[in-house]
Amino acid sequence: MEDLSTRCIRVNPEQAPSVSYLSMIERGKRTPGIEMLEVIAEVFQKDLDWFLDGEDAGEDLTPEKGSRGGISGMALEPGFLFSNDILQIAIPEMLSQTGTSGKQFAQLLIRAHQEHNQNHFPELERAAEEVGQKRMPLSVEELLAIVKQLGLTLRWYDEAPKELLDELGVLSKNVSTSFFSPPATLHLNSLLKAYPTRLKYELAVHIGHAVLHNKDGVKSSMTVGGAQDDELSQSTAVQPQDILHAWRDFESSFFAGALLCPKLPFRQLLDRQGYEISSHLQAGVSASVAMRRMTAVSPYTHWHYFDAYTPGKLKAVYRGNGIPLPWGNMRKVEDPCQHWAVFRMFDVEGVNSSAQLSLLDVNGAPRIYCCESTKVQDLAGNTHVLCAGIDLNPALLAQGVDADSMAGELKQLCVGSSGGAKVPKTIQTALTSVANILNINWVARSLQKPAQLICARGNSCPRQPSCYQCEGYGRTT
Repeated sequence: MEDLSTRCIRVNPEQAPSVSYLSMIERGKRTPGIEMLEVIAEVFQKDLDWFLDGEDAGEDLTPEKGSRGGISGMALEPGFLFSNDILQIAIPEMLSQTGTSGKQFAQLLIRAHQEHNQNHFPELERAAEEVGQKRMPLSVEELLAIVKQLGLTLRWYDEAPKELLDELGVLSKNVSTSFFSPPATLHLNSLLKAYPTRLKYELAVHIGHAVLHNKDGVKSSMTVGGAQDDELSQSTAVQPQDILHAWRDFESSFFAGALLCPKLPFRQLLDRQGYEISSHLQAGVSASVAMRRMTAVSPYTHWHYFDAYTPGKLKAVYRGNGIPLPWGNMRKVEDPCQHWAVFRMFDVEGVNSSAQLSLLDVNGAPRIYCCESTKVQDLAGNTHVLCAGIDLNPALLAQGVDADSMAGELKQLCVGSSGGAKVPKTIQTALTSVANILNINWVARSLQKPAQLICARGNSCPRQPSCYQCEGYGRTT
């Protein structure tokens, strides 16, 4: 209702309903006049008759909370095989045979938890809002004042980036940026002084650690770069500290995002800016923090987010909309699909960001995704690509559109056009309406370019001929 009231004010401030009035309409205590209804109809891209005829033309835009996100569930029967005792015996053996490290398994558990909850963690939001009082943007000075209030002492140190191998054997620069030593000393790399948005994020993470974990010193160091964190065990044995470290990482990082981009002010900013990536400038945070927070504060929950350091190295993943992974971090991929937006941006020069409409088969049926990708450079000097995107099928279904048929039609057009096709006018109209309702500018912008067929792996490439059948098509790991 807060979002709807804000959107109505932008259409017509005089006739826009307040949040309290919308609440009374919802409870049947008020009936909106024609002028007010015209404003609401403009926001939802509907005719007045749609509200007056007594027919429900489609399901609500708010998705069901039962979604399991990007990791599909399975029935665990017979149940006794999944008791704590049996799992504690079986999991280490499984990790040992598959070569999965305890660190990777811990991160997978956290990601499954995050996607299961669709990035909604109200208790962490509240904790951050109590500390930051919903201020946005927060300056470095204001964060330092909070650090002082928590009784932390700052110490600066000097350390230059160094080259290390990541899990896949790719060389990248890595640098230690901060660490906490009990009982109350926070050490910061002097390099952070030249990167205020990164400095603010690291201060916010350590504030979160102090508030949530009582400054206990568990998992208190931070690094920047594409290489692995040596503090976490690379053993295939599951160490208790692996799970605890991964959980503390997640909690502190989510707290930091909520502190720097409090839910209501940041959502209002995104609404004014049409969810443009450049909104991070007004919020005073990095593009990475802003794009991750989009997935948490947006009233539309079918989001994904990738932070890719190379085609094959995903530093961060969130798949609340169930989109398959373009590649994984636990093994080399010999046939990745190079038409994913996050992949294509690595080869693009002189472009800050790029919107793309994509068709991808999920569980045997095509779905329509849209994303915005941007290429950035981290403090250590590594180039990486950030990508935030949404699944458009639920939004189309909410508007009474046969999303499956539309996705199938668009897929066939792409197959018949060597993998990329101009979006037909009828489909453009439907997607433009959805873009206006969701208030996401880059959805409409993606329609100006051909839609792209993408796939999870080259061996299931839907293009004709297949990309990996084309002579001279290079393979990337």
